[in-house]
Amino acid sequence: MLKFKSNIALPPPTALVLISIASTQLGSAIAKPIIQELGATTTVLLRVGLGAIALLLLQRPQLKGYTRKDYLLLVMFGLGMAAMNLSFYAAIARIPIGIAVTLEFVGPLAVACANSRQLLDLLWIFLAGVGIFLLAPIQGSRLDPLGVAYALLAAFFWGSYILLSARVGKVFAEISGVALMSAALTAGTLGLLPISILSGGLTRLEPRFLAIGLAVAILSSVIPYTFELEALKKLPVRIFGVLMSLEPAIAALLGFIILQEQLELQSIIAIALVTLASVGASAFEKRRLK
Repeated sequence: MLKFKSNIALPPPTALVLISIASTQLGSAIAKPIIQELGATTTVLLRVGLGAIALLLLQRPQLKGYTRKDYLLLVMFGLGMAAMNLSFYAAIARIPIGIAVTLEFVGPLAVACANSRQLLDLLWIFLAGVGIFLLAPIQGSRLDPLGVAYALLAAFFWGSYILLSARVGKVFAEISGVALMSAALTAGTLGLLPISILSGGLTRLEPRFLAIGLAVAILSSVIPYTFELEALKKLPVRIFGVLMSLEPAIAALLGFIILQEQLELQSIIAIALVTLASVGASAFEKRRLK
């Protein structure tokens, strides 16, 4: 596992989370032009596959002694992660990154509200619902309906990823997070490979794509996983959730700066509403998560 030497001054945990978010969305912004040339499947394959190799170099997972059911759970986790990334990349090929991330955030928000019985959660559901309605491809909206559908599919897989990660964490409690992630990414790579071959994306690979794919893998996989694990050692889960809720806004900002993605006022309001709902759901989550 990636270890930080004690003589190296790390940023505070809140900064690590924010760097992780910015790194993830920077990786998405860099990946978007490649999607137009290679397709979403092959681009995700580069991210997941090269990310798996990088994490395996950091730490190889020791997975002996588990049952077939346990291994199947880990494979499902990896395939679900691959499906989540594939749906998201298919979405950002058609709609702005900020909007795609906002719609994708419906997944973790739904899981957070479903696991709580607080009356206040109705407010967060309402705010998120209004935001989604504003982003719906109706009433003359210029958003690609298929892109919106892919983003909502990514939301479903993100919600499933959260539920599966909790189960995987319990079953493989003695395995480090980085080692587990490397195994999951390997499973996802094997699942994506035949789809990429059939789509013909691998035939268009060039050295420059491999270089950019490695950058995307480091930015969107290696840095976020290691930084978030380090931050969670000192940061309450509730605060971590609040910080992660800023992701739609950061994604929209980076999409504007790097890709010049212009957003209508209606979309900006929608992003603000979903972000507020996510912050609220995390900030007021039951104290048991402290």
